[in-house]
Parts: sequence; C-alpha cells; structure tokens
Amino acid sequence: MRMAPHHMIPGDKDALQGVTLADGTLRRVWGYARPYRTTITMFLLAILAAALLALVPPFVVREILDNAIPDAVADGNRSPIIWLAAIAVAAAIADAGLAIFQRWCSSRVGEGLIYDLRRDLFAKVQRMPIAFFTRTPTGAITSRLGNDVVGAQSAVTSTLGSVVSNVIVLVTTLGAMLALEWRLTLLTLIVLPVFIVPARRVGSRLQDISREQMGYNASMNTQMTERFNVSGAMLVKLFGSGRRERDAFEHRARGVRDTGIRSALYGRVFFVALGLVGAIGTAAVYGIGALMVVDGDISAGTLVALAALVTRVYQPLTGLTNARVDLMTSMVSFERVFEVLDAPEAIQERLGAFDLVDARGSVEFDDVTFRYPPAADSAIATMEQNAGLGGDTDPDVDVLRGLSLTIEPGETVALVGASGAGKSTTISLIPRLYDVTTGAVRVDGHDVRDLTLDSLRAAIGVVSQDPHLFHESIGDNLRYADEHATIDEMVAAARAARIHDTIAALPDGYDTIVGERGYRLSGGEKQRLAIARLLLKDPAIIILDEATSHLDNDNEAHIQAALEHAMEGRTALIIAHRLSTIRSADRIAFIEDGRIVEIGTHDELLAADGRYAHQLQAGELTVPG
Repeated sequence: MRMAPHHMIPGDKDALQGVTLADGTLRRVWGYARPYRTTITMFLLAILAAALLALVPPFVVREILDNAIPDAVADGNRSPIIWLAAIAVAAAIADAGLAIFQRWCSSRVGEGLIYDLRRDLFAKVQRMPIAFFTRTPTGAITSRLGNDVVGAQSAVTSTLGSVVSNVIVLVTTLGAMLALEWRLTLLTLIVLPVFIVPARRVGSRLQDISREQMGYNASMNTQMTERFNVSGAMLVKLFGSGRRERDAFEHRARGVRDTGIRSALYGRVFFVALGLVGAIGTAAVYGIGALMVVDGDISAGTLVALAALVTRVYQPLTGLTNARVDLMTSMVSFERVFEVLDAPEAIQERLGAFDLVDARGSVEFDDVTFRYPPAADSAIATMEQNAGLGGDTDPDVDVLRGLSLTIEPGETVALVGASGAGKSTTISLIPRLYDVTTGAVRVDGHDVRDLTLDSLRAAIGVVSQDPHLFHESIGDNLRYADEHATIDEMVAAARAARIHDTIAALPDGYDTIVGERGYRLSGGEKQRLAIARLLLKDPAIIILDEATSHLDNDNEAHIQAALEHAMEGRTALIIAHRLSTIRSADRIAFIEDGRIVEIGTHDELLAADGRYAHQLQAGELTVPG
C-alpha cells in the first residue's frame, strides 16, 4: 500500500477530505503530459499485454492437467506437454520484457515531466520580484522544485500506471475466472468487504503516521539546514549551544524513529491480515472446488487454474481501495506547482520594450512615490504560511514621497540620511528590483519600464555591504559578470580591484573555492573580489551600497582605491556612512522621510548649516542606511 507522498502538509489529518481540484487542473496536467502521449499509450498497452500474458500460466496448467497428461498416459504422446510448457516459458520471457519496457516508458515520461516542470518553475521563480524572496523562505521554494514536482510526476506515472494496471488485472482476471467457473468466482467476491474496510481504515491511519513522520523530518531537516551553514554553525559555537542543539535534534530524530516503527508495524499487520484473508479465500476455493470436482461439475485442471487466478484478484482490489487518495495527493502536488506558475509577476517587460543601447549613464528620479507592494501582488500565501508568516507584514505607507533627482553621466552622487530614510529603496528602483508607485525613473532619458530588463540590468553594477559569492571558484565568481572572460581579463580586473596579489598567493590561484557565501575570504577580500566582478561587467552605472562599511582602515584604503578606479568615467550612486567616502562625491543628497531635503557638495552643505551639517556634527550619519 502506498502512503501519502512526502509533500503533503504534516499534521493535517484531513488533508484530502473535501479536496476538489481547481477548474482546469486536469486540462493543464494533460498539457504537460501531451508531448509524451505516444509513450504513455505504449505504456498502457504494455500493461494490458502483461495482464493478458499473466493469464497464460493458469490456462496452461489447466490444459496440462485436463488433457495433456491424460492423453500422454493413454497414447504416450508427450509433445503437447512440452509445447504447453514452452508456451508458459515464452509467456514468462515476454512478461519480463514487457516489465522492462514498462519501466523504460514510465521513466521516460516521469523524468521528462520532472525536467519540464522544474525548468518552468525555475524560470518562473527567477522572474519573481525581490519582494517574493524577502517573504518566502528558501526551503519553501526548493520544496516546490523538489518534492512537489516529484509528487506531480507520480500522478502521471506511478499513480496512473498503478490504477490502470490494477483495473486491467482485476477485469481480465475476473473475466477469466467467470469463463472457467462463475460460482467459485462469486465466492471469491464475497470477501471483498473484508478487503475494502480494513484497507480504508488502516490506510488512513498509515497516512496519519506518515504525516507525523514528515513533520519530524521537516523540522529535523530545517535544523540541519540552518545550523550547518557557516553563519549558523558559527552562531551555535559562539553561544555555546551545542548541547541544546543536540537535544533538539535527538527529539526530532526520535520522533522519526518512533513513527517509522509504528508505520512499519501497522503496515506489516495489515498485509499479514490481508494475506490471511487471501489464504482463507484460496482455501475456500480449493475446498468447495474440490467438492465440485468430486461431483463432476468442474475438472481438476479448472480448479487449479481458479486457485492460481484467485490470488491475482485480491492484490489489485487492495490497491484500488486507496486509488482516490493516491490520485488526489498527486494532483494536489500539481496544483501546488501551478500555484507558483500562476503567481503574479510584479516586474514585467512592457509590450514593445526595447534595449538600452550604448548607455551613457544619466539617471533621473521624477517625482517618485513608492510603497512596498502588498503580499497578494508579490508572494504566495501558502509558501508564506510554511514559514509562519501569515498576513501582510509590509506597512501600507509611502516609503518615498515625491523624490526628484537628476544625475548626469559620469557624476558621483552620495545618498545619506538616517536608517529607514529610503536610501536603499531609492537605488533599488534603478534596476527595477521594484517599480515606482507613481512618477518615473529614467536612464538615459528612457523610463526604465520601457526598457528590456536584461539590457537595463546589464548597464548597472552593484557592490553591496555584504557581496554574495557562490560556493564556486574565484574564477567562476568573476566570470558570473562575463561568462566569456579570459584569464587575462580576469587578472586585469583583479589588479584594478587590488585583489590579484592575494589571489595569486593562494595555492590554487583563481581556481580556489571560496566557500559558502565566500566565507573562506575576509570581508575586505570579498569586497575587492566583488569590485573586480563589477569591472568585468563594465557597466555605465555603478551602485555602491555601504561598500566600505565595517572595514578596518587598511582594507578601506585598498577598497577606496579600487572604487575610485571603478568609478572613473561612470555614473555612481553611493550609500555610505563614512565621511571619507561621502565627501569625495560630486554631490551629496540628504534624504529624510522619503524626500531629498538637501543637496550639494560636502562644503556647500556644511556652509548651509542644515540637516546634513547638524547630523554630521551629532554623529548620526554613522548609522548605515
């Protein structure tokens, strides 16, 4: 008996009660299965052929007992026995070949569906706005790409194949039994309730236990995922929480163990009981059938054939009792996949969007108002709930209020202000990580919403406070900016970023694996590597978001030199709290409560003795934005 797939919601004991499929689900499922319809047809035909071949041995035995043996005893002709045995062997060989062919068909369809669904899901998730990722835990996303895709695939292969196979085996077997002896066949069907009632009750209990086990597994895996990355492991060690973590893990692992034992016992007792019922049914067929043989109603060969066939009736009956549960759980997986595919995409290219060509780097904020989009426009409720994040957590207020700013090509502008003033939000509008609520952001005079996303983002380079590096080599991380970059180009960029000598001193040089999030490198090395990556991208506009924060003076000097090289001839927007970074800007824009309240050079703003001067004197500008 198949238990509920592992993608069902743990602890929900009534997960499938009252479940109905959304309109169009079956049509969409068929849309994904359509490219494999020929293979699916061959798969179903192979199941039918295998079911018919399985009827050959009982009928061969019947023919041998009723005719071949008596004829051989009477006239010594043994060739019919040999031929019948040969037929049985040929049927067995053909059945083995069909089993392999079925496996080929199901794996071809199944793996193909997994590939198609994962490809579409990955592409969809990539198109989702940043707000989606801020609301949705990574585990929930990977679960849709993993567990739910596999569960959906099983609807077309495992579940469909199992249901069709059970139906065909049951129909063909009962047909053969009725043709042999209808009275004994009816006797076989009398025990049907003995199969159906326990199967439904025990099947439901097994599903409950399975969901409980999945809950323990999910919490155990979550603990491992969070504690076994570099940051999590460091936090546990620094807080001396090893014993607490081991106790929590042992509790969850113990739950997995105990539920596994209960599941195994329930399953074994159930199948032993079913086997006992089947044995009793077979014994009844033999007993009553033997009396019928004695009375001359049926032949001995017919009795043996019926006894062989009756064992083939009970197994598909057991499987079909839970066919709805299997089908619905698989279809629920499809619906969860479609839920992601149908999620709203807040950031989309307009019809007729055009490429930004030969970007000069001018940037204009024209009376921009912005508020973060509501959850319904940027997230999937069920995926938020998996993380315990129900409801809309974004305040329904404007973060930017009529902000206007024009930046000329090659100009460097620093954005300063207290935490929460709207600096990071402002720069996120340029590459369309979010869209303005009202107003417009323009690059080279073009509204960014009129440009293709790829061309817009190709013209923009970002170095953040904590640059992200992939768990790959230094060279691979650099080539993320330009996959065709040569080693000479990477070395040139690394030299300009003041990081080449450090890389060259490593045993594996540019082939050195940086570790998860680049933890094998220091903060300053990661920053300089990120600058080298930016230089390889060669954007017209660069955005520096606290790129020199939390660094010592020596590292800051190296990075400042690298940044000065990177900003040559490029438009630059800088968010910084260090005076050394701010005062070198061509202009400084002081943002307060979502508006630019002061703008000018460092000396001009000091002379004006306004908010910038006052907060600088009070030390409030040291708060990162």
